[in-house]
Amino acid sequence: MAHSAMAGSGWGTTEGDDPLQTAVWRLRSRACWSDAAALLEPVTAATALQRTALLVERCLYTEQGWADAEDALRTAEALADSDDERGAAACERGQLAYAATVHGVRDRSDEARAALGRAAALIAPGARGRALLDFRRGLLAENLTRSPQAAKAAYRRAHAGATAQGDPLLQSATWRHLAGLALREGEMAEARHGFAESLRIREELGYLVGTAPALVSLADAESEPEASRLREEARRLVRLLGGVPTWLARHLAPPAAGAATA
Repeated sequence: MAHSAMAGSGWGTTEGDDPLQTAVWRLRSRACWSDAAALLEPVTAATALQRTALLVERCLYTEQGWADAEDALRTAEALADSDDERGAAACERGQLAYAATVHGVRDRSDEARAALGRAAALIAPGARGRALLDFRRGLLAENLTRSPQAAKAAYRRAHAGATAQGDPLLQSATWRHLAGLALREGEMAEARHGFAESLRIREELGYLVGTAPALVSLADAESEPEASRLREEARRLVRLLGGVPTWLARHLAPPAAGAATA
């Protein structure tokens, strides 16, 4: 299953960001989403949307906090009063429904598709939120619709948008998912390059919670002993973050004593 972080919206990652955004970013990058959200008062659409995005990302990484994310999303939807804001709220609703579906909480795939379709009607081509929307539509195509060609086209649009907008966090996600499709097609050199770029960006940004998934992805395209070294580094980071991402912690868990290892 190709889980992903919330890409884009790397608040606090660029020189000149205000202290609040820097604090939010540092907490977010260390898997402290609730603490980061607590710094934001949802009194405007912008802060309500940012708070929602943090809590939706927590759901994707921890498989917990669904009610908090829904509450934050309803507040953001109520405060949105422009097409861009309504589109951004719809994009977060689509992502939350996607997360609930891929984690097996409840099948909300129809809601995810409808919400992202609504976002596409509201967010103009070339608008700042369009690249993130394209990325999330790629996730749906890859993991729910099982349409790798549609996913690749969406990821490429997202990658171009992220590059044009100077959004390195979103670029790291599009590199990783395009590389995953390349790996599936047996294009090993292309896969290694994309995974390495994704890892490089996340390490440079200090996006600690997204670094372990990037390490494991690169390991899947490497030979031994490098693959084992990368996975061990990922295990160390997951332990450091208290078992987050939860789905990756399960994937990296050593076999139980006495279990078959063949």
